[in-house]
Amino acid sequence: MNVLVLNCGSSSLKFQIIETDLDSIEKNADQQKAKGLIERIGSQALITLQAADNPPIKSALALRDHRAALDHVVRWMISPEAQVPGIRSLADIHAVGHRVVHGAEHFKKSVIIDDNVVRGIEDCIDLAPLHNPSNLKGIYAARELLGHGIPQVAVFDTSFHSTMPETSYLYAIPYQMYRRHKIRRYGFHGTSHRYVSFRYRQLAEKDLENTNIITLHLGNGCSACAIKRGSSLDTSMGLTPLEGLVMGTRGGDIDPSVIELLYHKEAMSLAEIDALLNKQSGLLGISGLTNDMRDLIAEAQEHDDRRAKLAIDIFCLRVKKYIGAYLAEMSGADAIVFTGGIGENAPPIRERICRGLEWLGIEIDEQANAALFGGKEGEIGKPGSRVKLFVIPTNEELLIARDTVRSVRNAPRRW
Repeated sequence: MNVLVLNCGSSSLKFQIIETDLDSIEKNADQQKAKGLIERIGSQALITLQAADNPPIKSALALRDHRAALDHVVRWMISPEAQVPGIRSLADIHAVGHRVVHGAEHFKKSVIIDDNVVRGIEDCIDLAPLHNPSNLKGIYAARELLGHGIPQVAVFDTSFHSTMPETSYLYAIPYQMYRRHKIRRYGFHGTSHRYVSFRYRQLAEKDLENTNIITLHLGNGCSACAIKRGSSLDTSMGLTPLEGLVMGTRGGDIDPSVIELLYHKEAMSLAEIDALLNKQSGLLGISGLTNDMRDLIAEAQEHDDRRAKLAIDIFCLRVKKYIGAYLAEMSGADAIVFTGGIGENAPPIRERICRGLEWLGIEIDEQANAALFGGKEGEIGKPGSRVKLFVIPTNEELLIARDTVRSVRNAPRRW
């Protein structure tokens, strides 16, 4: 089955075509046939398209909306020039899988999209006003261009965390606020945490019941997840992706009274404060330079920039605090898994996070750690480390494709 995987942002469309089926899932024999990214939708869009292992094709074109962007992708992938293996017409696309950020309490697993599901996603817009509307644009565009005959599946970032107990997801505010408005921790990056948890089980030869790990998705957005017996017990992101770790442009945990102070001292509106906390804080806000960890590491090493070093220190300390909290909550863990752009490609950050945790049984191997980046996976802990350390590149698109197949085939999900 050829699955078109779509991940739509406010002005972007990211896609992959993945050939997979129930047999492929069992044998880990899925095949990526094409991938691409369209940015700056609504103006002169920047387009990158790649079929199989061919060199990527880059271009620019005025694309007014997500429908136009998807139409461009579809026309390209069925064209003879594209040379996408096995794709010659729309009939060769058998299903579409969509990343949807927020499913609230409505959606605890991936589902085939119908009108009721669309209404449910729309009902979650209040909880994810920056994400769900964009995800819906992709669903509407795919329906219009591909027709209702091709099944579409929604895979939710929040669904993996639906196993959290009340003690993890409730905030200590009046309970009626949860009853009335569903104000609670939902968590995000669930597709990533779920994928690397599955991959860890393969590498460590563990079954679901014996999977007790902490997963760290560290990128421009960052989150930690405590996984006990294969299920999400707790996670750092909350009602929105703002809570938790320090991120590229998000501040993470703060005293809520900061909002009131900014309102009075800076005469900022709530919208301006929200933008400051989501888009001007984190690594960017502390360093005053950039939200890119690679650039911060270079500035710290080459120029001894004080604020670049400070941003890195605060970032690593916040991750370390969550590791400690989750080890206490879980009564220990068998492994810690690093993933995401920073987690996969920044050995100095992994080393800094683990430094000083030897007394907890966390011992990193400097040589093994330095060798793992650029898509490599493996173990980075010393042979005697009581808590194992792994780097596992995430693959959210593959998991979305597999969930799409399972939903269409009405097959049970084992991970």
